Amino acid sequence: MNQFHSLTVRELRHETRDAVSMVFDIPEHLEAAYRFKQGQYLTLRTQLNGEEVRRSYSICSGVNDGELRVAVKQVQGGLFSTYANQHLAVGDLLDVMPPMGHFYTELDPEREGNYLLVAAGSGITPIMSIAKTTLEAEPKSHVTLIFGNRATSSTMFREQLTDLKNTYMGRFNLIFVFSREQQDIDLYNGHIDAQKCQVLFDRWLDAKQLDAAFICGPQTMTETVRDTLAAAGMATNKIHFELFAAAGNERKQEARAAAAEHADVSEVTVVRDGISQTFSVKQNTANLLDAGNEHGADLPFSCKAGVCSTCKCKVIEGDVDMDISIGLEDYEVEAGYVLSCQSFPMSKRVVLDFDEV
Repeated sequence: MNQFHSLTVRELRHETRDAVSMVFDIPEHLEAAYRFKQGQYLTLRTQLNGEEVRRSYSICSGVNDGELRVAVKQVQGGLFSTYANQHLAVGDLLDVMPPMGHFYTELDPEREGNYLLVAAGSGITPIMSIAKTTLEAEPKSHVTLIFGNRATSSTMFREQLTDLKNTYMGRFNLIFVFSREQQDIDLYNGHIDAQKCQVLFDRWLDAKQLDAAFICGPQTMTETVRDTLAAAGMATNKIHFELFAAAGNERKQEARAAAAEHADVSEVTVVRDGISQTFSVKQNTANLLDAGNEHGADLPFSCKAGVCSTCKCKVIEGDVDMDISIGLEDYEVEAGYVLSCQSFPMSKRVVLDFDEV
């Protein structure tokens, strides 16, 4: 599942002035590999200015839309996002890894569920897929989406969301929150912060009655919504969130750099596609992903920020120290899974299995 395939860009559509979505052609023999769950993502790879560039983007199409679409918002200085928005053309080829990720729950056509979705900016991409798929797959369920943006003009999928609301009138509650555009209801002005969440959850949404909540956006907003829901009585195992970036641990990095000269050595074995490879690396200095790839292990990765989980593996033997685990569920951590881009060897011997995912 970690293998890349070259796929052709079949369609490009500008969603806003600084965001484009693309649809990939899927050859018949690869259709099974690229079937996806709502909320999953794709890892894309290409060569830009002589450099290999990998990025992960959430699938924004519904499971039954008959297309595989991702959206890319241009960020200042972003190498791939600038290329995608300004230079990518229909007919171009990109290397694409099959869908990955666990940002979903299984759906049941008989369920009379109540779901809360919260997104900000480009965090709408997986949420769009979740909303469309859930409303279609569970005809008795209700979905509320709170979507924060600067203004109407910068709102991705605004027309599609309005169409979705009209299609599922009475089951889909859509709330836009704008920070730079005035709306009649004061609660919908500003940012999605703790105060807004408390008002919404105290007056309009009973957090204890929600079947699941899905949150995607900046880290501060995501953590605020998560914590407010938990404080309002929602079970934490029903609160799912995904980040596009995570704050690092600079103090740990500085300490590792200072201790590198006198660090002990670990013997590390990685297993991928049934093949074992062993190499040595100083303890608590280099992360296991970079160390393995420097020794030719060709380990899978994308964001290298502890978010996407592309580099997930299982610790079979030994001890590791993991800085950031946002890309993993709590039960995965308890089962011994780690993100190799955030994990550092701490024992004389470490064995990692990339096949047990």
